[in-house]
Amino acid sequence: MCILCMGHTTAASIPGGAWRAAHAGDTPSQVLQEYNAGRLQRFDPSRAQPFTPGPAGTWVVINPPPATDGGERILTIDPPPWGAVTAYTENLAHAQTRALTDIGAPLPGHGRLAWQLPDGQAGANPILLKFDSSPVLNAPLRFQVQSLADYLQHDADWLTFATACFAAMLTMVLMALCFAVMLRDVIYAWYSGYIVCYALILGAETGFVFRPLGWHWLVDSVSMTHAAAVALSIAFAALFMIRFCELRHYAPIFRVPVLALAVGMIDLALLRISHVPILVDIADALFTPLVTLGASLLLLTALAAAVRGSRAAWLFFAGWVPLLLFTAANNAHLNGTWLTWNWPDETGLALGAFEAILLAIGLADRALTSRLDRDEVRALADHDALTDIFNRRAWTEHANAALTASTSRPMALLFLDLDHFKTLNDRLGHHAGDHALVAVAHALKAELRPRDLLGRYGGEEFVVLLDATSAEHAVEVGNRLRRRVHRLEIPAASDTSFLTLSIGIAMRQAVDSLQALVERADQAMYRAKSTGRNQVVMHEVGMLMRSDRPLLVERRNRTGDAPAKP
Repeated sequence: MCILCMGHTTAASIPGGAWRAAHAGDTPSQVLQEYNAGRLQRFDPSRAQPFTPGPAGTWVVINPPPATDGGERILTIDPPPWGAVTAYTENLAHAQTRALTDIGAPLPGHGRLAWQLPDGQAGANPILLKFDSSPVLNAPLRFQVQSLADYLQHDADWLTFATACFAAMLTMVLMALCFAVMLRDVIYAWYSGYIVCYALILGAETGFVFRPLGWHWLVDSVSMTHAAAVALSIAFAALFMIRFCELRHYAPIFRVPVLALAVGMIDLALLRISHVPILVDIADALFTPLVTLGASLLLLTALAAAVRGSRAAWLFFAGWVPLLLFTAANNAHLNGTWLTWNWPDETGLALGAFEAILLAIGLADRALTSRLDRDEVRALADHDALTDIFNRRAWTEHANAALTASTSRPMALLFLDLDHFKTLNDRLGHHAGDHALVAVAHALKAELRPRDLLGRYGGEEFVVLLDATSAEHAVEVGNRLRRRVHRLEIPAASDTSFLTLSIGIAMRQAVDSLQALVERADQAMYRAKSTGRNQVVMHEVGMLMRSDRPLLVERRNRTGDAPAKP
């Protein structure tokens, strides 16, 4: 959409052009004489034209149209070729050399090479261009003549678009690096390496790393850096895919080949930057076959993992396929098959930003899934499998945290024990006992506030930590819990004797630890057991205070449940 919405600028049509391969000993005047004699190969400069360079490069002659408004005019070459280009104007009296790696050229020239034309340069005074030989295959070139205003507008549009694409890629990289450090997960580092290498490839091909970035250190090694970046981008993509698409689980048969591809591409990059002629020649010979094989392998692997159920593999596939289609289209363009395609550089930039964002979404989805899995595991580890409330370990952790968070608020700890639970198990079986524990846990949870900490301490014992609670309110809560369990009417010792609760309460003192608080509440609970069960007893320093005694007597008289011996 960004490509389609880019502004269009008006370019003056060029009447004609001609070219031939350059050879040693050629002179500008000789080539111009051959052009005037019609011995050069004609072409349309406004359409993309592939050139087959000779041993010394290529000669191109351009006939600029006459000026219509008397303003300044600019000749541009799009996309910028890898080698240097010299423009001879004013009947060969003036020569200016431009290159993709120019840092301080007088015209902006972002994504293009540009020359300002002399006022009188028109059809009778053609421009002679000398393209130096380059080890890298140049894309088909288009030539335009624009007014200075149109040229500057087009240049600003291109610079804005390219900057936005690179900014999107590098923003995703910075985010991934932060996650790599925070989560200590190497997958984010592989993603960052892949996107950085791809951005470096695009930056070198479009000249963005030289203008506007001004990276002088790349000027003398741009071809080597470009080839190494291509190899490393595939290596990082392969390492990223292994973890991202979970090949060990979804496509184990492809895991070893993909890992071998990553190692091979790293070796290829090292050979390319070794500066040893024979090693560089080996790398150049292997480069195209290995890149083609590697890209196809990653595509097939992503498809296999996606079909097996990997959601991340579908995202990788969705980002990788457009890049492969772009590469195929670009190769066809380079070979002169698709010459009507006028924006390969812009397409590469847009697809780079698209894939960076798409894979970042995949990483976010992976992180969210991992977090949900972790929360589920944590919930299973923290909750009692039978009653679905905190187990002893988790309750202890949360209770300690609550006690540490505030030392001034009053807190009460309730220690609950089911009366006659062993009898229920012996009489009705452990299955009935499990159902009773589940019903009691649900009843207790329904009676308490969400912030109250309820846990199963062991067997038929439960604990509750009440925050910001006075002694009177703690006793009231204990009695509500006791009545709630009694209303469940779970048969215990007989069909007319129901399961009840004995509850001990201890109020937190200033110097209390959780263990001391539990021990005091436990003592109070045993006091409740020994003096008749089904009651609430408050532990106080120097004494035990039993509550709700009349209700206990009434309950015992109604059920015939005699108090246990101390």
